[in-house]
Amino acid sequence: MAKQADGRRGRKGVWISLALGAAAVWAARDIPLQMGSRRIGDRAAGERAERYRRSPQFAEGKFRNTIPASEVAIASMPRLLAAALTDRERRYPTRPIPVLTPETGGDGLYVTWYGHSSALIEIEGRRVLIDPLWSDRCSPSRLQGPKRLHEPPVPLRELPPLDAVLISHDHYDHLDMETIRNLVDLQAAPFLVPLGIGAHLERWGVPATRIVELDWDERASVAGVEFVATPARHFSGRGFSRDETLWASWVIAGPNRKVFYSGDTGYFPGFARIGEEHGPFDATLVQIGAYGDAWPDIHMTPEDGVATHVDVRGGLMIPVHWATFNLALHDWAEPADRAWREAKARDVRLAVPRPGERVDVDNPPSVDGWWQQL
Repeated sequence: MAKQADGRRGRKGVWISLALGAAAVWAARDIPLQMGSRRIGDRAAGERAERYRRSPQFAEGKFRNTIPASEVAIASMPRLLAAALTDRERRYPTRPIPVLTPETGGDGLYVTWYGHSSALIEIEGRRVLIDPLWSDRCSPSRLQGPKRLHEPPVPLRELPPLDAVLISHDHYDHLDMETIRNLVDLQAAPFLVPLGIGAHLERWGVPATRIVELDWDERASVAGVEFVATPARHFSGRGFSRDETLWASWVIAGPNRKVFYSGDTGYFPGFARIGEEHGPFDATLVQIGAYGDAWPDIHMTPEDGVATHVDVRGGLMIPVHWATFNLALHDWAEPADRAWREAKARDVRLAVPRPGERVDVDNPPSVDGWWQQL
C-alpha cells in the first residue's frame, strides 16, 4: 500500500511539474516577439538602412545623444538592489488611485491623461494618441515586471477614432506590443515613430503603409496636424541590444495650436533650441517620474521637467510618466509634489489630472493635490 501511495504521489508530482512547465512556456511564448525586430542598427536593410546611414545621430552601429548620457555604474548595483528591497511600501499608494471616465468632443485643445505617458491629445478636432500602454505590465513577460497601480481609464476598444498614434521610443513602458497589435485592428490611424522603430511595428503586423518613421528635425503632416521629431536625451533597446533605434521628443502642431511632448529624457540645452524653433506651445506633456541619482542623464527630475517646460516656452504644463508603474526608488507620489512646488516657485501654469481626467487647456482645473490623500 505504501508503495502504491508513493507511486501515486510520484505521478502527481510529475503532472504538477508538467503543468507548471507548460504554464511557464505559455507565459513566455510572446517574449521573443515582444523583444521586437532584429533588423535594426547595423542589421537594418533596404531603405531603412539607407536612412540610418544618412542620420547625423547614427554612428558605429548606434544612435547617439547630442550630449552623451552616463550609464548606471556597475559598482552602484548592490546599493540600488538593497534600496529596492527596503521601504517598498512608500513606493505604492495605500488606497486605490482614482480613475475617471474620459470624455471627448469639441474643437479646442484638450489632453486626457490615461496614466504613465499614455495620453490623448485633441487638437482642433483631431485626435493623437501618445505612447499607448494598456497592458497589465510594462515588460516582455506576462508574469514578471512592473505591474499597474491602476486600471486603464477606458478599454482600448472604446477609444474614439484616432488620427495618429505617436511613439517616443521603444522601451516597454512606451511601446507595448499587445496594445499596438490591438490598435492595428481597432483603428485606421498611422503610427509616427522615431527612426528604426518601424521595424518592430512591421514584425508585429503593422502594415508599412501605416508607419511614418522620422529622424530628429524631420516632419510629417497627418490629417492636417504637423508632427516634428525633436531631440531628447535618452536611449533605446528592448532586449540585449541598445541604441539601435532612435528616441525623440515631439512637436504636435495644428493650424493654430501647438503641444510639446518630452518623451523620456534627461534635461539638456536642446530644449531651449526647440523652444526657439517651434515654440511657444499651448501645452506641454513632460516626464517627471522614474528619476534617480544613479541615472541623472536619462530621466528628468520634476524640477528639470519644469525647467524644460520653461525652455520650450510652454503655456500649461501637464506632468506624465508617474503614478502608474513603480519604476524607480522614490515615493510613488513624490514627482507630483515636487513638480507642484517647483511650478509655484517659477510661476508655471500646471494641471495634474487624475487618470482619465480630460483637461481643457484653455480652462484647466486647479491643482488640488488629490494624490496626497492616497
